[in-house]
Amino acid sequence: MAVYTEVSPAVAAALVARLDVGRLLAIEPVRGGIENTNYFVDTERGRYVLTLFERMTRAELPFYLRLMLHLAQHGLPVPRPHADAGGEILHEMAGKPAALVDRLPGTHPLAPDAAHCASVGAVLARLHVAASDFALHQPNPRGLDWWVATVPQVAPQLAAPQRELLESELVFAQHVAASSAHHALPRGPIHADLFRDNVMFEGDRLTGLFDFYFAGVDAWAYDIAVCLNDWCIDLDTGRLDEQRAGAFVDAYAAVRPLTGGERRLMPALLRNAALRFWLSRLDDWYRPRDARLLEPHDPAHFERVLRMRVAQPWHPESR
Repeated sequence: MAVYTEVSPAVAAALVARLDVGRLLAIEPVRGGIENTNYFVDTERGRYVLTLFERMTRAELPFYLRLMLHLAQHGLPVPRPHADAGGEILHEMAGKPAALVDRLPGTHPLAPDAAHCASVGAVLARLHVAASDFALHQPNPRGLDWWVATVPQVAPQLAAPQRELLESELVFAQHVAASSAHHALPRGPIHADLFRDNVMFEGDRLTGLFDFYFAGVDAWAYDIAVCLNDWCIDLDTGRLDEQRAGAFVDAYAAVRPLTGGERRLMPALLRNAALRFWLSRLDDWYRPRDARLLEPHDPAHFERVLRMRVAQPWHPESR
């Protein structure tokens, strides 16, 4: 849990009154997440999540919030941002940009099976299709440019084997990104962080996906790779579970068929996705920010995932 900015009930009550969502009943910090300050907010009319954005500026935020609104309007189970009387969905609280969005029902499937993975694969494809005509554009904020800037910041902190892996994978990622095959990949807005703790289920029914604040325009197949590296692995070893991975990709392809280039590049994209999250965890670990109860994730997990993707490349089957 991370709370960088404290929000009093009185301050929260003033916001919910302005947004006309009912009288405030309760506010409590959200356990989970390390980027922003989040609170659960209950009112007479419903349940919401209040987010105060700690790193992003007001200029950056319309892409994320408008994308969420666009997807909600296309029937995707995502949090809908709430507007004030003037139609503004980006607010201010304690000097920080803020948003109030619907709280989604359900729980996280922390031990997903093939059926869970198929549901996520299908909804990810729906997301990509629905977002394909989204008017705003923003590059992936944790894409290659961020990797190039961040590796020199954390590499000196690492032992030689980890440093060599980090630097060699960055070179590999640059080579992949420069290839004609990568340039030909279909692309558009992606979620970029659709881990199992960002998806809600009630029983076997997927009820919501949230936390769009790493979204940006990138290759859709990269978004698939991000998901495969979380939903479809053995957590102890990082090994890809082929049954779950096959279920995910088959369900995705039933909504939006994959191109041959996407299938051929998947081993490289799986490595890229593992590198991205290993690097972000290293950055949080070695360059932490001050926050109440901040618990950075262990970087060793995605080091294992990355080493496994290098040792055991995986291509989705053409079916």
